[in-house]
Amino acid sequence: MAIRQIRMEGDPVLGKKCRPVEVMTDKIHELIGDMLETMYEHNGVGLAAPQVGILKRIVVVDIGEGPIVMINPQILESEGEEIMDEGCLSVPGMAGEVARPGYVKVRALDEDMDEVVLEGTELLARAFCHEIDHLEGIMYTSLVKGGLHPVEYEDE
Repeated sequence: MAIRQIRMEGDPVLGKKCRPVEVMTDKIHELIGDMLETMYEHNGVGLAAPQVGILKRIVVVDIGEGPIVMINPQILESEGEEIMDEGCLSVPGMAGEVARPGYVKVRALDEDMDEVVLEGTELLARAFCHEIDHLEGIMYTSLVKGGLHPVEYEDE
């Protein structure tokens, strides 16, 4: 596995729609491992393939409960609305308020190309929506209410 370079806002690849994954290959399996390693290295909770320059419909998420890999994800249901600060590894050091559903149900394929249905609330729902938006070429910055602001980190 390797840490990949994260594409920054303004990179044209981040504005493009991604292609579905038709078959699991060694190369895609390696990409997924690299995406997880890259996400953890940068203390993220999610990462989409276009953020590392690959226009495939693959996302990884981990809100602290273990990694979730979603291939060709689709939101089936959503409910409610929560407005919270949101950030992105492609826009480091910045955040902004974004309205997202408080609950989502997602259908995707896992690493074995088996269909899974996942449900998420609060941060997990937000991460699912944020990363799936990346697959459509949508950056969260286009959804921010009131502008971006610097992220304030707590002292560890």
